[in-house]
Amino acid sequence: MNTPATVSIGLTNVSVHYRIAREKRRTVQEFVIHLAKGKKIEYQDFLALKELTLEVSDGETLGIIGHNGAGKSTLLKVIARVIRPQEGEVYAKGTIAPLIELGAGFDPELTGKENIYLNASILGFSRKETDSKFDSIVEFSELSEFIYSPLKSYSAGMVSRLGFSIATEVDPDILIIDEILAVGDEHFKRKCNQKILSFKARGTTMLLVSHDMDEIRKLCDRVLWLEQGALRMCGQADHVTDEYLKAV
Repeated sequence: MNTPATVSIGLTNVSVHYRIAREKRRTVQEFVIHLAKGKKIEYQDFLALKELTLEVSDGETLGIIGHNGAGKSTLLKVIARVIRPQEGEVYAKGTIAPLIELGAGFDPELTGKENIYLNASILGFSRKETDSKFDSIVEFSELSEFIYSPLKSYSAGMVSRLGFSIATEVDPDILIIDEILAVGDEHFKRKCNQKILSFKARGTTMLLVSHDMDEIRKLCDRVLWLEQGALRMCGQADHVTDEYLKAV
């Protein structure tokens, strides 16, 4: 892929296919019985992304919108190198901090503190680096009184706080955020927004998936609208969100 030096993320004709069973089996036992009777399981291909081409410039904040199942999370996982597309090429420059799924990389049996070290190591921190950042992670998360409790006792909002606090200490080249700001109280949402704006001010490239159009307009330079895995529209944030709201 011949990508300009000023581009952080590039996709060329990227497609992602999933194979899904036509007939749903509710239990493993049903599945085994079905096979034992010699019945073939029929599959169909589902195109999660369809020949998507995209460039995101250095320091740009790109919003990604669309209905559930439009391919938004699949696109983020492709860019974050979580999944590999069957077709096309993907380019992403520098370090990536993905906040894609709440609790991804966490162990519910471990304490908040242990999960900080676990998740930080997945993101590439050394033990020494995590030691130096530990206090600021806990302070930002506002979870100091729960940090020695097992994660399984946390609410979804608390897990969200911890994940966001760890990922944003990485100081990545690319920050990927998938609906992470939809969980939690208004006070913490404002803190997250301020943190995102600070990343934006220092030139971090960001991808933001959200159903909150006000949030998208406030934080994003451009917006990509996906529909059934394909590009419906991409352009200036106000224009694309206005068109999207007319269509829903």
